[in-house]
Amino acid sequence: MDTYTETTPTIDLEPAARQIAALLDGIGDQQLDGPTPCPEYAVRELLAHVAGLSTAFRDAARKDFGPTTDTPADAGLPVLGEDWRETLPPLLDELVTAWRDPAARQGMTRAGSVDLPGEVALLVALDELVIHGWDLARSTGQKYEGDEASLRASLAMLTPSDGNPRPDSIFGPPVKVPDDAPLVDRTIAMSGRRPDWEPGD
Repeated sequence: MDTYTETTPTIDLEPAARQIAALLDGIGDQQLDGPTPCPEYAVRELLAHVAGLSTAFRDAARKDFGPTTDTPADAGLPVLGEDWRETLPPLLDELVTAWRDPAARQGMTRAGSVDLPGEVALLVALDELVIHGWDLARSTGQKYEGDEASLRASLAMLTPSDGNPRPDSIFGPPVKVPDDAPLVDRTIAMSGRRPDWEPGD
């Protein structure tokens, strides 16, 4: 747990959330059924997952427990609302704002039906935004502009250690990349994705 707390005070979700919001205008309706690095998700399911996790972690920050925080992440394929272009940006803003409240990091909270310390939930939320932001960019032919602080925090969370075992049930085996690979590639590879993934692979 010490691995998390060292980085938590400097964590802000805004850069990673802003990156996702910036991608939305570049996603055409014809791309919604296209593949993503998440084998079970097309682009539409990935967008719905981002909306769902944003809601769940917003409510986790507020300690507003209920269906949004108690539903397991693997409960079924998420369904994308027709108004996603209008609803997702403000939802991302709400997520950012909720975690800027110092009370969000204090004590225990819940997300995906899992109880965990608030400071850990913040890092999980950040990692979800970073990895799925990259997923969306790669799936729709856009550039991923990851910020260094978010990428480093995500990489630290994903990297297994004695005090930070790897959640293999969530992430695939790490993909080997050169030690001097770009930070974004090392982070994505640690999540079990190929940094050179393209639609159709």
